[in-house]
Amino acid sequence: MQRFLAKRAVSSGVSLILLVIAVFFLSRLTGDPTDLYLPIDASQEARENFRALHGLDQPLIVQFFSYLGDLVRLDFGESIRRARPALEVVTEAFAWTLQLAVITMAIVSGAAITLGSLAAFNLGGIFDRIATFFSLIGASAPDFWVAIVAIVVFSVGFGWLPTSGTGTVWHWILPIAVLFIRPFGLILQVVRGSMITALGSAYVKTARAKGVGPRATIFVHALRNAMLPVLTVIGDQAAALLNGAVVVETIFGFPGIGKLMIDSILQRDFSVVLASIMVTAFAIFLMNILIDLAYAALDPRIRY
Repeated sequence: MQRFLAKRAVSSGVSLILLVIAVFFLSRLTGDPTDLYLPIDASQEARENFRALHGLDQPLIVQFFSYLGDLVRLDFGESIRRARPALEVVTEAFAWTLQLAVITMAIVSGAAITLGSLAAFNLGGIFDRIATFFSLIGASAPDFWVAIVAIVVFSVGFGWLPTSGTGTVWHWILPIAVLFIRPFGLILQVVRGSMITALGSAYVKTARAKGVGPRATIFVHALRNAMLPVLTVIGDQAAALLNGAVVVETIFGFPGIGKLMIDSILQRDFSVVLASIMVTAFAIFLMNILIDLAYAALDPRIRY
């Protein structure tokens, strides 16, 4: 197991390095920040001073290796827009996204696993058909469309919920509800399919023949063996949320990492863009390690 985790760590490290290289050079294609932050009639001297202040006066390859040297020391540079350390700006935004992702995935996982298991147990019944119908709709619904419709109906139409911000509990309802729909539909379908296989296995049939009740059959005997593919999907959906849920955060004005990335790209705040991607990628790497450990806990064969 330790060897397996070591290999995953090395492969993730290589991916992070390639990601840094790609994002560093691609972000520079958005243009020169000098044109954005200085007046049109700014003097050439003022432009040169601005570039020198932010390390933009050097050749691109020199800037890159200078950034790598700073990155080794965990120095992500300073935000041009906010005149603060980029890592500090990013961690503040990431804390909001992390809260949103954890709350959403906790609700999604509990609901999808429970309802998907019950749908598989009642295969072909009314409950199974209803759960399958709504899960397929949820998995197919575009986030941006659902978010806009939710604002029009519940904020503008009925006036029940605020359109944006994070001031109260009510501000969180629409973003969580919108982010809930797609992963719920996907995970429920995977749980249902995996549980159908598990419930048809010999050990479950033996347990039921011995008089084990439906609840124990589903959630004790069958669910553990059905969880491996479910964990994979949960991990993928959690990674999607950690990536910032860019569209949803932008629509609802939620101050998370996704909105910060979009704003920083538009503002050509290169240090914040790179720091956002690095922090998010590292968080996803840690989450994948935790999923691997969960695999080993559920299936001892993986440890070897």
